[in-house]
Amino acid sequence: MADNINLNEWRERAITFESALNSVVLGLNQQVRSLTIAIFSRGHVLLEGDVGVGKTTLLRAAARLLGGEYQRIEGAIDLMPSDFLYHAYLDQNGQPAVAPGPLLQHEEALAVFFFNEINRARPQAHSLLLRLMAERSVNAFNREYHFPHLTVFADRNRLEREETFELPAAARDRFFMEISIDAPNDRDLQRDLMFNQRFHNVDALIDTLQAGLVPYSELNAVAEAVQASVRAELPLQDYAVNLWRALRNPAEAGVTFDDVDTSKLVAGGASPRGMAMLMRAARCRAWLENRDYLTPDDIRAVFHDTVSHRVFFTPAYELRRETLAPRLLNSVLDKVSAP
Repeated sequence: MADNINLNEWRERAITFESALNSVVLGLNQQVRSLTIAIFSRGHVLLEGDVGVGKTTLLRAAARLLGGEYQRIEGAIDLMPSDFLYHAYLDQNGQPAVAPGPLLQHEEALAVFFFNEINRARPQAHSLLLRLMAERSVNAFNREYHFPHLTVFADRNRLEREETFELPAAARDRFFMEISIDAPNDRDLQRDLMFNQRFHNVDALIDTLQAGLVPYSELNAVAEAVQASVRAELPLQDYAVNLWRALRNPAEAGVTFDDVDTSKLVAGGASPRGMAMLMRAARCRAWLENRDYLTPDDIRAVFHDTVSHRVFFTPAYELRRETLAPRLLNSVLDKVSAP
């Protein structure tokens, strides 16, 4: 099927998709590009940021543009895996009954599953999500349900820490990208968001988008064709491997900080799977830039969003992740020579 795909036409569709997202959120061009890359690479996406900065609006817009069925669940301290799969109730005759939960209502037609405020849910709920993301399937009612076209979106509230549960490393690693969303700092954009009533009614704003602009059921084949169409020359491969080695052993790569012992900074992460995801994102970025070959700029452009959440620090430094992770990644990019 991939042989029959016109990648030039699909590129135009991807650019239109990106423009449509930028029409409903302001000042997030870089984040929207990252989200577009993730979707056309068939990756799951975690957004994090403060309250009310447009995370949910962005994900709802993407879901409408993808078409298919959409479901969401709210993170809560009492949320259990069963809440994804079914809910029990009393029918009109007062008898106990069971109905499919949000994950099972549409089966293979489910295109987008949105987990809102994922860090409010307990680890039991994260474990079900882990399988869903890794295998796009779950077991329930003595059978296996498959979701071959599913994309999982989640957002995390980083402002409040009470009654929240950090995602385990394995769950974070399943997210293709972790994208940070902040309020725009541009004065004109701030004025527009405050006074342009178009942005005050999110439901009406989402309804202005073309439903199914990018048919969700075709994305698997498109992503396969994109990956096959972009080549990586040997010097570029060496550059990517050198970045990986520097992430694993920053001290050996010459990365130094005045306030950090970089030989004891990294506990793990930057796994083979993570680095493969980095290259998958870079190839998609090259395709969007209308090239059939990779450049160092493709890797650098997606480096932070695909790698930052996959590097895990030792306990002495993990609490400083928000500041140390970008410093480490920037230093690695500076230290490793590009071809």
